[in-house]
Amino acid sequence: MEIVVQQGDITKVEVDAIVNAANRSLLGGGGVDGAIHSAGGPDILAATKQLRATTVPDGLATGDAVATTAGKLPARWVIHTVGPVYAKTIDRRDQLISAYRRSLEVADELGAKSVAFPTISAGVYGWPHDDAVAVAVETVRSMADQVAVERVIFVPFSEEMKARYDAQLAD
Repeated sequence: MEIVVQQGDITKVEVDAIVNAANRSLLGGGGVDGAIHSAGGPDILAATKQLRATTVPDGLATGDAVATTAGKLPARWVIHTVGPVYAKTIDRRDQLISAYRRSLEVADELGAKSVAFPTISAGVYGWPHDDAVAVAVETVRSMADQVAVERVIFVPFSEEMKARYDAQLAD
C-alpha cells in the first residue's frame, strides 16, 4: 500500500473513496463533515438519511464506518466514520484506531483502491495532533496486508499538520 500526504481540501481529491469525520447523526455538521456535505450536495444527505431510517436508526457508533454516494465530489463514495471526542481522563484511543480500521474495511468491501483521509478527531473533538497523526499512520500501515486498498492519501488542511504527517511517515 502506498501512503502519501497531500495538503489541501479533501473535497477536491480524486480518489475512489473520501473518508468523512462525521458525527453520530450522519446528518452533517461542521469542519470536514460540513465541507463534505456542502461540496457533495444533497445526494449525500439523502443517503445518510436513508441509513438513519434503516441500518443505523440510532446513529453510527463511535469507531464504526458506513458508505454512501459521494454526490458531486470527485470520488465514488464517502465513507462516514465517527471518531471519539478526546478526554484526558478516559482512554479512547481504541475507538480512534477503530475509526481508521473500519474505514479501510468498508473501502475494501466496496472495492475502493484509493482512499483519502482527514485527521479524524483532531478538530473540534480535540484529539492532540501528534497522537492523532501517529494513530492514523500506525493504523493504516497495520492494515496494509489486510485490505486491497492500494493508495491512502492523508489530506491535512494546514502546513503544520502536513509536517506532522511527513515526520511520522519518515519513522
